[in-house]
Amino acid sequence: MSAQGSRDGRFAGQLALVTGASRGIGAATAKALAAQGAHVVLVARTAKELEKVEEEIFEAGGSATIAPVDLSEPEGIARLATAISGRWSALDVLVINAAAFPTLTPVWQIDSREFNNALTLNVLATQALLAGFDGMLKKSKDARVIGVTSSVGATPRAYWGAYGASKAAFDVLLDCYAQEVRNTSAVRVAILDPGATRTKMRARAYPGENPESVKAPEVVAERMVALLGEQFSSPHRERVNQD
Repeated sequence: MSAQGSRDGRFAGQLALVTGASRGIGAATAKALAAQGAHVVLVARTAKELEKVEEEIFEAGGSATIAPVDLSEPEGIARLATAISGRWSALDVLVINAAAFPTLTPVWQIDSREFNNALTLNVLATQALLAGFDGMLKKSKDARVIGVTSSVGATPRAYWGAYGASKAAFDVLLDCYAQEVRNTSAVRVAILDPGATRTKMRARAYPGENPESVKAPEVVAERMVALLGEQFSSPHRERVNQD
């Protein structure tokens, strides 16, 4: 069953799933994909916020379906995968963007509950998404997976231990998956570091920063959609910098 998106655009007839799609980079990416013809499944915890993004996509002539799911729940991703595979046969684009951001603190003061939540959403949910949608991705003629990461996963920074550790594990999972499927399927994987971007997560990390001094989520979304249209090697990694 093909996706019922716009007939025009680079991704016409393709199905894309974006996590963390209720705001920020996720919402901007979902709208950009829909503008290029993809039917986008919008995934986040809050239905009301997803409905707003869906409405904006519809008003712009695009096509979307909301899927309110708490990805940190053990059965949430399994139910999502069952629902999506019951409606569509293949998944062309998977954008893993949702993430938990624990409080910045010295390692010896990390709150175990916050750290556990970050590991659950940033690491365990990532593995569960790859496991749940692997079959649908492999049925696509040109499947692409993009994971949104952070520089602190590759370059440790003081006080960022909890978040950085979760993103380091996130990167390793995606890189390993890319290596495992690249010779046996059409699935390609990219790890995208958005760099300094105007999001709620950024505001929490840098409360004194002028939001206007960093790039908008739409800049990252534009690059992500462009990358999805390229024949990048897998695994691929890049950082988005505004010119």
